[in-house]
Amino acid sequence: MTLVRALAAYREYHRDHRNVLTHALGIPLIVLAIEVLLSRPALPIAAIGAGMALTPAIVASALAAVWYLRLDLKTGLLMTLVLALFLGVGSQIASISTAAWLGGGVGLFVVGWALQFLGHHYEGRKPAFVDDLRSFLVGPLFMVVEGLFALGLMQDLKRQVEAD
Repeated sequence: MTLVRALAAYREYHRDHRNVLTHALGIPLIVLAIEVLLSRPALPIAAIGAGMALTPAIVASALAAVWYLRLDLKTGLLMTLVLALFLGVGSQIASISTAAWLGGGVGLFVVGWALQFLGHHYEGRKPAFVDDLRSFLVGPLFMVVEGLFALGLMQDLKRQVEAD
């Protein structure tokens, strides 16, 4: 799979502007929810240094970053930065209290998915992940790239995606 093909395939399921708008909020909420919920348990890593811990969120983010980097180096680096930002916020929320961790994580997840399904109601088409599970990774990438397109950036990529 190439970057252009991944984005073009995902775009096929996201043509209605209302669907794209609900995804612009819903997908970041879901990514943040996953980072929050996977930020526990934190296993101390003595070899790295005081205060360092390994969490399922770090492992999941690292695996996702590898996938993005293999897909395309430039956008992969951007997605790695985005994941690191969400990982930092998620771990901060998870460190507040158990109620904040669970309530915040589950609440973000439910609201994010409600927005996704509302968007697909507007679209009149099932979500992309029903046909291809990689869409769970392509969705966040799609939203970041669509944001860059809206800012007038990466126009060559936009033309390639639209032509595919």
